[in-house]
Amino acid sequence: MSMIAVGVSGFIIMVGLMLLGLPIASVMLLVGLGGGMIAYGGAFLVSSASVAWGTMSENGLTAIPLFVLLGEFLLRSGMADRMYVVFAAWLGRLPGGLLHTNIGCCALFAATSGSSVATAATIGTVALPSLAKHGYPMKEALGSLAAGGTLGILIPPSVNMIIYGSMTNNSVGKLFIAGIIPGLLLTLSFMLWILLSTIASGKRVVHELVPLAERVRLLKNLFEPLVVFGIVMGSLYFGIATATESAALGVVAALFFMARGGKLTRKLLLQCFTSSARTSGMILLIVVAAFVLNLALSLTGIGEALTKWVTAFGLSKFETLVALIVFYLILGMFMDTLSMMVATIPLTYPVVSALGVDPIWFGIFIVIMCELGLITPPVGMNLFVVQGIRPDRGSVSDVIQGIIPYAVIMIVFTLLLIAVPDIVTWLPQKMQG
Repeated sequence: MSMIAVGVSGFIIMVGLMLLGLPIASVMLLVGLGGGMIAYGGAFLVSSASVAWGTMSENGLTAIPLFVLLGEFLLRSGMADRMYVVFAAWLGRLPGGLLHTNIGCCALFAATSGSSVATAATIGTVALPSLAKHGYPMKEALGSLAAGGTLGILIPPSVNMIIYGSMTNNSVGKLFIAGIIPGLLLTLSFMLWILLSTIASGKRVVHELVPLAERVRLLKNLFEPLVVFGIVMGSLYFGIATATESAALGVVAALFFMARGGKLTRKLLLQCFTSSARTSGMILLIVVAAFVLNLALSLTGIGEALTKWVTAFGLSKFETLVALIVFYLILGMFMDTLSMMVATIPLTYPVVSALGVDPIWFGIFIVIMCELGLITPPVGMNLFVVQGIRPDRGSVSDVIQGIIPYAVIMIVFTLLLIAVPDIVTWLPQKMQG
C-alpha cells in the first residue's frame, strides 16, 4: 500500500472515530501511535514520549492557559453587559439597530476573550432579552449572534492562532497582529450586510433615541476592554513582550479592573481558575496528541508524499486554495473546529508551503475556515450555543437560515484575501522586534 493510501486511510479512520463521539485527543493518539508503531515498532513509543514532554515544556504554549484565564476574568466581571449598553446607544439608531450592536459587541469582546463559543454565549445571553423585547425577527437575531461569535478566534488574542503557531513553528505574535485587519474588515462586512438587507426589506425596528451627552458618558464603559486589548496587542506589536508575556500583562490588567470594580472575590477567582484549568487541560492534551500524529506523518513520509501527489496535479496556488475552501467547508459540517484544525494542519501546511503560500497568511486562512465550521450544520457549535440560550423554544432551523448570508460573506471574504494577501501580511511586516 502506498504512503498516500496509508495517509488517506488513517485520516478517514480518525474522522470516523471522531464522528462516533470518541474524545479528540484519544483518537489522534490512537491513530498516531498505531501508524507509527506499524512502521517503526516499539521505538516509536520512545520518540512519542520525547515529543510529548517537549511539547508540554514549550514556552509558547504557556500562553494558552493565560489567555483562557484572561477570558474567564472578563467573562465573569460583568463587562459584556456594560459593553452592550454602549453599543446599543450608539448603533441602535442605524437601520438594523441592535443587530449591529450584536456584531460590534461580539467584535470587542472577541478582542479580549479569544474564544468564539464564549463570545457567542456571553453576548447572546445579554442581547437576546432586549432583541425579543423590541420585536426583532428571531432568525436575524440568532444569525447575527452566531456569526458575531465566530470573530472570537479571528480577532486576537486567539487560542487557535497559538496552536497553529506552535504546530507550524510560526510567530504567534505575528499571527495575532495579522488577524487585526481581517477581523475588522469581516466585522464591517457583517454590519454592511445588516444595513443593506434592512434597507432593502423596508422593515425597521424603531428605538428610543439616546441623547448625545448620554452616549458620550457611556463611552467610559469601553475603557477597560480597550485598555486590556491595547496592552496585549501593543506589547506584541512594538516587540516589548512575547505572546506569553503579553497574556500575563493582560491578566494583571484584568485583575486590576476587577479589583477596582469590587468584583475580585475569592469565590470568583476559584470559579475562574477551575474553569481555566479544565479548558486548558483539554486544549493542551489535544495539542500533544496532534504533535504525536505529526511525528508519525513526518517519520513515515506521508506528509511529503501527499505534497508531491497534490503538486503533481499542476494546480495553481489559487486553485489549490479554492479546493481547500471546499475541503474545509465539507469537513466543518462534521467536525468541531479544534479537531479539524489540528488534524489537517500536518497534511495541508506542507502542501501550501510547497506552493509558496505565506505561512502567516495561511494561519489566518485556517482560522477563517474554522470560523465557517462554527456555523455550518449539523455540528456548528455556535448554532447550538445561541439556540440553547434563546428565550423561546423555536426550531434550530431559525439559526441555520439566519446564518446563511454570513457564511456566504465569509467565503467571499476568503476569496478576497486570496486575491489581495496584503490585507493579512501588511501589518505583521510592520512589526518591531
